[in-house]
Amino acid sequence: MNSSAGQASLQIIPNIFTIREAQRFLAKYFAPTRLIAAPFLSQTTGRSVYLKLETELPTGSFKVRGAFWALAQRLHGGPIQEVAACSTGNHGAAVAYAAKQFGIKARIFLPANCNPVKRGRISALGAAIVESGGSDLASAFALAAEYAKQSGVHFLNDATDADLPAGPATIGCEILEQLPETSAVVVPMGDTALIRGIAAAAKQIAPQVKIIGVQSERAPAYYLSWREGKVVGTETCDTMADGLATRTPEAENVRDVKNLVDDVVLVSEEQLLRAIETLLLEEHVLAEPAGAASTAALAQSSVRSGDHVVLVVSGANISREVLKRAIGSI
Repeated sequence: MNSSAGQASLQIIPNIFTIREAQRFLAKYFAPTRLIAAPFLSQTTGRSVYLKLETELPTGSFKVRGAFWALAQRLHGGPIQEVAACSTGNHGAAVAYAAKQFGIKARIFLPANCNPVKRGRISALGAAIVESGGSDLASAFALAAEYAKQSGVHFLNDATDADLPAGPATIGCEILEQLPETSAVVVPMGDTALIRGIAAAAKQIAPQVKIIGVQSERAPAYYLSWREGKVVGTETCDTMADGLATRTPEAENVRDVKNLVDDVVLVSEEQLLRAIETLLLEEHVLAEPAGAASTAALAQSSVRSGDHVVLVVSGANISREVLKRAIGSI
């Protein structure tokens, strides 16, 4: 756990002024997402539980916040002909959406066997799609980085872009405006831009709020890195939660997560399926596995989160196959 004194001396990036600037900018494109009470989860846990519905944003996930902000910042430096991205789906759709709004081309590099719902969103937005042939994001990253060496092409990588976390940081601002008494925010962790952004906002506005990250047991690279305080990669990241499927942490991201995040927990594939089913049938909220990860974590007795807990539902782009598995698990 981080001490308040440690937080006070820590230089947090993005700073609150940049986050507020991003909040004003993004307000031109979409309204704040709703924060709703979760009666079933509240009753079963004995706490006041709320859901932050990032599923309401264009493309069905939080990713448009970062893509819009980061691409706009890049365009301030001069025109580009095309933006490239590697993605398991949601970031790719967000980049395609932002590129379309700004009138530039987009090329998205995907791993093999990508979530068909996410692939369909990217295609419908008019972006070019390149499948890497590899089963995870590493090969797609290599192809995208190579392609972006061409003149006029910008590689918008959500794991390393310095501007991007200010976009998802606006979620933290919205939560604390909507529920000032928030005691903890539970956040899915993939490439960590989401949790780094939310934590940066929360620790500057309300340092007492606990930030709890969630990873899949089958993709625990950032959990292991957070625990060890150094980069710990994994050989595979074979989880149904493609939004959490990272195996090669970035050193700077590990540092920020270690400094800003109070706890990280792991959830199983079975817990993800149960969380999807609970959200859909009890709270009437559709979530993909990564989006349901915060709900899956809530059931763990080890999570100390206080009386007013916000679960970030980060995305709703679930494949029919996984949805059938979740409903079939009842």
